[in-house]
Amino acid sequence: MKNKTTRRQFIGTASALVAGSMLASHETFGLPNFINNIGKAGSTIKGVKIGLITYSFRDLPDQSAEATLDYIRQCGITNIELMGGPAESFAGAPKNPINLGILIPIWQKRQKQQELTDEEKKIMADVEAKNKIYREEIAKWRLSAPISKFEEFGKMYKKAGVDIYAFKPDAFGMQNSDADIDYGLRAAKALGASHVTLEHPGNDAHTLKLGKAAEKYGLKVGYHGHEQQTPTFWDTALSQSPANALNLDFGHYIAAGNSNALDFVKEKNKHIVSMHMKDRKSKANGGDNLPWGTGDTPLADVLKLMRDNKYTFPATIEFEYKTPEGSTPIEEVKKCLEFCKRALG
Repeated sequence: MKNKTTRRQFIGTASALVAGSMLASHETFGLPNFINNIGKAGSTIKGVKIGLITYSFRDLPDQSAEATLDYIRQCGITNIELMGGPAESFAGAPKNPINLGILIPIWQKRQKQQELTDEEKKIMADVEAKNKIYREEIAKWRLSAPISKFEEFGKMYKKAGVDIYAFKPDAFGMQNSDADIDYGLRAAKALGASHVTLEHPGNDAHTLKLGKAAEKYGLKVGYHGHEQQTPTFWDTALSQSPANALNLDFGHYIAAGNSNALDFVKEKNKHIVSMHMKDRKSKANGGDNLPWGTGDTPLADVLKLMRDNKYTFPATIEFEYKTPEGSTPIEEVKKCLEFCKRALG
């Protein structure tokens, strides 16, 4: 029997699970006395702000605030889109029991519209049951979450030379309450972020709600997309509120079969708050996610476009291809950053 869950529903649910699962392990260590020795420009190259989403470190065992900061600095990155886990665990959130190592391969399989095995369906059912309990626990915690801890987190990262430009907690989805949304925006503000990000919910009433909520805090909401991205994908949200914006995924845009990627960035640049960077094959060529420079995504061209037109939104490295044998996510992020440096000359 076919799984009746639609792909959009699955992506929305799985994305929420992934976002909520980026919490600290028990293997944490004390924060060393970081010294900002990266230089004034940091990972801003020829005026182009190169950032990183901390989701890139999802396979590393320690997801604590301190460990994540260490990973970032090892990569030579000074601008980030922060997943919810490191900050929420730092603020005392209950631990999420979901194993990302098991969940993500199943999520990626469904993104490719592949049928799950019976065992994978059982795993997802178990994940959803555990997530239901966890969501109740964290919703209760968020009602009195210490926002001062997010301010402390932001100051810690700033002192280490790392700018948090976006925050992506599991707080803005269709399943979240108004209290969750308000908490997520207050936490983002306390961290020093200019915007929050989430998967586009595909619901006009919800994007209207989020846009109006963000206006109160002077923040933007960047909607992310996968292969459902089209040139008109964000139009309704943009028309609803000046706070609604694009968290464009440039690689997914190519894998979705769009051929006007550079022109689209030119057209929408004033509405883009950040842009995920990955190298994917085109839809016609299978859409595979590959090491940078080996796919069909014009990454170098869009970086040069940003440089030449002085676009100020960050180009966010998202390490999502399979880690090569003998390498690590940190080493692969370094390679992505070197690609950017070469492209920008």
